[in-house]
Amino acid sequence: MIVLSGIQPTGRFHWGNYFGAIRQYVELQNQADAAYYFIANLHALTTVEDAELLRQYTLDAATDLLALGINPDRATLFVQSDVPEVTQLCWLLMTRTPMGLLERCHAYKDKKAKGLPADAGLFTYPVLMAADILAYDADTVPVGEDQVQHIEVCRDLAGSFNHLYGDVFVLPKAKIMEHAAKVPGTDGEKMSKSYNNTIGVFDEPASVRKTVMRIKTDSRPVAEPKDPESDHLYQLYSLFVDEKRREEMAALYRRGGFGYGEVKKALADAALEYFAEAYEYRKELEKTPQRVREVLGDGAAMARKRAGEVLHRAQAACGIKY
Repeated sequence: MIVLSGIQPTGRFHWGNYFGAIRQYVELQNQADAAYYFIANLHALTTVEDAELLRQYTLDAATDLLALGINPDRATLFVQSDVPEVTQLCWLLMTRTPMGLLERCHAYKDKKAKGLPADAGLFTYPVLMAADILAYDADTVPVGEDQVQHIEVCRDLAGSFNHLYGDVFVLPKAKIMEHAAKVPGTDGEKMSKSYNNTIGVFDEPASVRKTVMRIKTDSRPVAEPKDPESDHLYQLYSLFVDEKRREEMAALYRRGGFGYGEVKKALADAALEYFAEAYEYRKELEKTPQRVREVLGDGAAMARKRAGEVLHRAQAACGIKY
């Protein structure tokens, strides 16, 4: 099994990023024959326009991923733009990509439906994503249910290329992240930077506590029993604790006679305890940014070797290598 996934450096990682994706990356690196994880800075260009900010976000993303458990001995961690073979491969795929296919893709359709301007980068985003996957012969791509379309597009493009030129590309399969959590934000909606409702994985402890205490709750009386499964505070708390502590909190909800402030304090305590080791490791990594850059450099060299082989295969098949 060759696993591949990428994550955009559009800001510091929050609880939703971790439980929705990063936790699964850490698990899969120990199960795969090879795992490739990249920081998708080329994709981020469609939203981040400040050059210095993008550089900082990229380094922050790498530091965060290492602190959270990505192991360079088990996985290849690199920056997308450090593998130029991918953009060359993207052009080969582009020459065989129907316009109608891209017009049906969610990100482009949604933006157009809202009357927002959409550039060529957003329109062709799925082709670059396909190149990201195909460049490493990845057969397994962990995604959430809302991202399955991207894998279907990748398979369509690879299948068309193979039909025309022979068996060049491995057709990947989406691995739905069954344990990926839908993490509610501070307003009860899905946690997302675009909703401004996030809690950062590596926020300072005092900031975490302050943000947690501001989480919106309903106005039901303290004495009234409550359904834990329908409450976003309980859902957040459940992410950080074992089954025993989860059941104890659920029993408290069903019994009633408690205030939400009590749950918020327990949530903040549990979250800070959960990320404590990663938080301290990140502090150490911050002191040695060159170490992080070396990991990325080594990862890029390994990624380029694999991507170069795939690119050469594709170039030879379509006639631009002779």
